[in-house]
Amino acid sequence: MLNIGCGHGADFLPFCKTFELHGLDFSSEMLRFAVKYSLKFRFDASLVQADASALPYASNSFDWAIAVASYHHLQSQEARREALAELRRVLKPGGEAFITVWNRWQPAFWSKRKETHVRWRTNGIELQRYYYLFSRGEMEAVVRRAGLTVVRSFAERSYRFPVLQFSKNICLLVAKID
Repeated sequence: MLNIGCGHGADFLPFCKTFELHGLDFSSEMLRFAVKYSLKFRFDASLVQADASALPYASNSFDWAIAVASYHHLQSQEARREALAELRRVLKPGGEAFITVWNRWQPAFWSKRKETHVRWRTNGIELQRYYYLFSRGEMEAVVRRAGLTVVRSFAERSYRFPVLQFSKNICLLVAKID
């Protein structure tokens, strides 16, 4: 299983007993955290520093992939298109991927533009992180243009508004159907 934008590695945990794990992130610091996380929770993951729009894997390599809160950080329509095309390329025929992106229509973003910066604090430092805020229909269309099939589109259930239109995250299960 490939974890695109693996960050500090927490999203590996549900899969560490049954999958061979591969992860990538553009941030070397996040990958250092992922190594520490894997040691703490005793699982192995092959980690690579790379960009989601140029995956360093052979075509048809993975049966499964996840991209949790990754694609909404890509700063251009072209980068988002390339990243999803790369996901399709590395999935095996019949392979599936679980994707989440922040929802443009969650109540916290009603006054925000589609392209925005959100304040993020870490170690006493305040950063302004880029976000592209997708609507459900837009994200589904981008996925389809990349040649992937939307198997299921649903709201994240763990938040206050589990209604698809207003949920915090848009969740997609997509597949490479050849």
